[in-house]
Amino acid sequence: MFNYFKQSLKRKIARRITKEYPPEIDVYDLKGLGKVEFANWGNPLVLPTTLKNEMVEFFQQFIKQGDFVIDVGANIGDTTVPIALAAGATGLTLGFDPNPFAFKILQRNATLNPALTNITAVPCAISKTEEEYYFISSEASFGNGAISSTEQSLHGKFVYGSKVKGVNLEKFLDRNYSEWIPKLSLIKIDAEGYDKEIIKSISDLLASYKPTIIAECFDKLSGDEKIELFTIISKLGYQLYYFKDFDIHSEVKELCKPTDILRKETFNLYAIQRK
Repeated sequence: MFNYFKQSLKRKIARRITKEYPPEIDVYDLKGLGKVEFANWGNPLVLPTTLKNEMVEFFQQFIKQGDFVIDVGANIGDTTVPIALAAGATGLTLGFDPNPFAFKILQRNATLNPALTNITAVPCAISKTEEEYYFISSEASFGNGAISSTEQSLHGKFVYGSKVKGVNLEKFLDRNYSEWIPKLSLIKIDAEGYDKEIIKSISDLLASYKPTIIAECFDKLSGDEKIELFTIISKLGYQLYYFKDFDIHSEVKELCKPTDILRKETFNLYAIQRK
C-alpha cells in the first residue's frame, strides 16, 4: 500500500512539475542477437518498454539487414530499436522526434548496441514546409505531446520553452541521405493524428520506392479524416492491414474498404504495395 501511494505521488508530481528524468538502462537476451541494451525513461508517467524477440520478428517481415528505415515520432525508441535490430549495423535507421525530453532518451538508445544497430536520432518533426513549432504537452514532464503552430493546443497547456524544428522529409533525405534512399524499405509514422498529412507530404517518395508504411489511426480523428487516411494510402497502390500489436503473433485483419478504418480506438495499421 505504501508503494502504491509513493508511485501515485510521483505521477502527480510528473503531471504538474517540469523536471527531467534520466534514462534507465535495461538488458535483454534476444534469440540470435544476444545481450541487447535499451534505455527506458525514468518518467513515472511512461510505461517501460520490454524488448522481445517477437517485436524484432514483426519488423523482420518488412526489413532485411542493410536496409534504410525511418521512424517518425520515435519517442524514446520503443519501436526504433526493434526496427534497427531488423536492419542491423549495416543498415541505417533514422529516428525523428521533436519532444526535447523524450529525444534525450532516444539519443541514448542510438548510442547503445553499436555491433547490432546503426541509429541516427534527429530532433525534428516532419512537416510539409520547413518551419518552427511549439511543442505542447498535457503533462509538465512532457511524457506526451505534439507540435503546434500556436501556443494554444488541444494537446495540453504545457509549452516547451523554445520552438522545435519541422523539416520536409523528402528534402531532408535528398540533402543528407541521398545514397540511402534506394534502400528504403519501411517508414513508421506515429504523429498524434498528423500521420495523413505526413503521408501526403512524402507521396512522391512512397510512389518511387514503395516502402512498407506503418501508421497510426488516431481515435480523435473524425470519420472523414480516417477515411481520408485510408484513401490517401490506397491511391498510392497500397493494401492496408489492421494489426493489434508490434508482435509477430499479433492479430492481423485486412482493411478492404474505407469504412473498415472506422474504429473507435487508436490503432496501428501497416500497408504494403499491391502485387
